[in-house]
Amino acid sequence: MWWFQQGLSFLPSALVIWTSAAFIFSYITAVTLHHIDPALPYISDTGTLAPEKCLFGAMLNIAAVLCVATIYVRYKQVHALSPEENVIIKLNKAGLVLGILSCLGLAVVANFQKTALFAAHVSGAVLTFGMGSLYMFVQTILSYQMQPKIHGKQVFWIRLLLVIWCGVSAFSMLTCSSILHSGNFGTDLEQKLHWNPEDKGYVLHMITTAAEWSMSFSFFGFFLTYIRDFQKISLRVEANLHGLNLYDTAPCPINGERTRLLSRDI
Repeated sequence: MWWFQQGLSFLPSALVIWTSAAFIFSYITAVTLHHIDPALPYISDTGTLAPEKCLFGAMLNIAAVLCVATIYVRYKQVHALSPEENVIIKLNKAGLVLGILSCLGLAVVANFQKTALFAAHVSGAVLTFGMGSLYMFVQTILSYQMQPKIHGKQVFWIRLLLVIWCGVSAFSMLTCSSILHSGNFGTDLEQKLHWNPEDKGYVLHMITTAAEWSMSFSFFGFFLTYIRDFQKISLRVEANLHGLNLYDTAPCPINGERTRLLSRDI
């Protein structure tokens, strides 16, 4: 049995691969059509103009669904492993809410381009990166709380390093972006898709975009740490019968009658 056939490990793998593919394909399309510069554009710039924005939006919408599924499975796993730990229960619920908000932000970023509705796009980016960073932080705390009985120390340290990586990238991106948009480097920078080395604020722009890509990679790395955890989860779906046919509203006289739609250890 291959590693991606064990449990639900395919879920975080599919999330990372699909999201990476969305970035790569939209980037290649935008560069080929000369809509953006090849050197470190904003991620959103790769999905601003047609036709790449159609590809970018469609693929990121699917990525948001995969992300919700991954976050929910992680929530159910932690809930099952620590049924009586109050601190872990509260952190787990907080992580679920933060994760879903981050996925919602990803969907907003996918469907509202910055050149069309800048306020909505920025709000989606704040939800995606802001709530996503907090989600990673909460899950790292959970990993610490659950060791050594449930989680190994190695997993905790890897996730902690990824959270630090994310935090440094976020700080760099916010700092340089704030300075860049302070008004001293021109106006309508959010509409600008082409930068020259001679432009004012070019260095700040490059640092901001590099930090944004770096932050995205830290997200990818964090979700990849779920692979080993998800290998220990199996999926089973059952359908409970409450009547003898689809027209009879009376209770089924056979108590406990049920049929399995899907029952497999993945």
